[in-house]
Amino acid sequence: MNLTSLKKGQIGYIRDISKTTGILQNRLLHIGVCEGCPIKLERSLPFGGPCMVECGGQMIGIRRKDAEFIKVELESCKQH
Repeated sequence: MNLTSLKKGQIGYIRDISKTTGILQNRLLHIGVCEGCPIKLERSLPFGGPCMVECGGQMIGIRRKDAEFIKVELESCKQH
């Protein structure tokens, strides 16, 4: 599933960011967002706006178009 599939308040773990652009991958890595990190969807803004997520104690806005390429695994799935 991708990041945009999470519901508000749901926590997932980043599984794959390789489908994003190189620039976005570098930015995410520089702020500590990498594969295996927990990520929580705080809100998804209307009209195709960005997804606001919490990762590593930071609030980050990611364009919805970019968030569709970030693959996540639900927290409940990871525990089993």
